[in-house]
Amino acid sequence: MSSPTLSKQHDAHAAHGHHDAGANKVFGFWIYLMSDCIIFATLFATYAVMVHNTAGGPSGKNFFELPYVLGETALLLFSSITYGFSVIAMNRNSKNAVVGWLVLTFLLGLGFIGMEINEFHHLIAEGWGPQRSGFLSAFFTLVGTHGLHVTCGLIWMLVLMYQVATRGLNAANRTRIMCLSLFWHFLDVVWICVFTIVYLMGAM
Repeated sequence: MSSPTLSKQHDAHAAHGHHDAGANKVFGFWIYLMSDCIIFATLFATYAVMVHNTAGGPSGKNFFELPYVLGETALLLFSSITYGFSVIAMNRNSKNAVVGWLVLTFLLGLGFIGMEINEFHHLIAEGWGPQRSGFLSAFFTLVGTHGLHVTCGLIWMLVLMYQVATRGLNAANRTRIMCLSLFWHFLDVVWICVFTIVYLMGAM
């Protein structure tokens, strides 16, 4: 068998190996997301039990500002859209477009975190911190855990932007982009549940 033929077979085998490894990593990340679902389900259940335990303190009706939270929600939902555009750019092998869309996604996510920190700061300044009541403990824990996940996603995104900018759209970076995509969209779904169950129902 000629050397060029052997070389082509080797390249094909290597590409197939990279594809299998990437698929396995994405599958493993799905399993991680399922475990994260259990964590958030537990936090939602805890919140449902504690929501009326205000201990004479404020309830959601006293401090939830739906227009403000709608602004937070818009930032996170738009960030999910821009991340989708980065995946489309990846499929078109456009490295610069991938980085550009990731930068925009990062800024939207950072805006969301900034608004959430501002909300927490305002509540604590009013004396309505997590130690005030069971309701506030559950609220800060649930919303704060989601915010911590978003923060971890932003750090991951920064690292990924650097990797794509310096190493291009290789197989490893494509897998990382897809895993972060799953994570980011998952956080959007969780936030919609938070907005509906905590803020929307709590303001009624």
